[in-house]
Amino acid sequence: MKKAVLFMLLSTLSFTGMNLMIKQLEAIPTFQIVFFRALGTVVLASIFLLKNGIHFLGNNRKLLVLRAIFGVMAMTLFFMSLKELEAGTAVSIRYIAPVFASVIAVYFLKEKLRAIQLLLFAIAFSGVMVIKGFDPNINLKGLALALAAAFFTGFVYIFIRKIGKGDHYMVIVNYFMFFSLAIGGILAINVWVNPTTTQWAMLLSLGVFGYFGQIYMTQAFQLAKTNVVAPLKYMEVVFTILISFTWLGAKYTMLSLLGVTMIIGALIVNTLLKKA
Repeated sequence: MKKAVLFMLLSTLSFTGMNLMIKQLEAIPTFQIVFFRALGTVVLASIFLLKNGIHFLGNNRKLLVLRAIFGVMAMTLFFMSLKELEAGTAVSIRYIAPVFASVIAVYFLKEKLRAIQLLLFAIAFSGVMVIKGFDPNINLKGLALALAAAFFTGFVYIFIRKIGKGDHYMVIVNYFMFFSLAIGGILAINVWVNPTTTQWAMLLSLGVFGYFGQIYMTQAFQLAKTNVVAPLKYMEVVFTILISFTWLGAKYTMLSLLGVTMIIGALIVNTLLKKA
């Protein structure tokens, strides 16, 4: 149990580090960031697959491709939102994704929503409205980008659920990162900015942070029940807000923090209810 908790916290710290570095790379075009985010992970994931004799192409290829394409869209939109919003706010709004996933699952997977879930989703969206209405640092463009990222991430969750255990998790990650590498690289050509030495170091480390964040998160879910470790994933929001406020000078109003609390609190309760 303790090991699972440690792995999940290490995962959230890895993703937090990645998010904050992306925030610091505002001068670098988004597609260039997508390219470098994918580069390190593709290399490490490919080594893992080769070492363990796992087939690169997987079994559920159509679903793997769809997951990858929607994942690229979600990641690109989220990175764009980081250029418009404080990091903690962007991360919080992106976590609305399970709400979209649950609604999408009603139509595509014929799942049912309980009344308490609808209430919790209403609270989560109210949190978004609180952030938008009372935080002077929020702009409509950033909010729209973060919500769009959450929407496409909702589809990603559905595709992963459909793939299930039919493919190794690293095959899913590698598909996603390979498409990100290809699409990001092609679209970055016309907007390429030559990075400084510091920016090179940050760009090249993005994929490493993302890779280990994924590995630690997977190991945590393998070692303990979902309802034990899943709520800890939301510590990414807490870590992002604390570090961005302390080290990067980010500004959060009390009301925007209230909105963040409403979003995360409602989604944690929903996670616990689903696994009860």
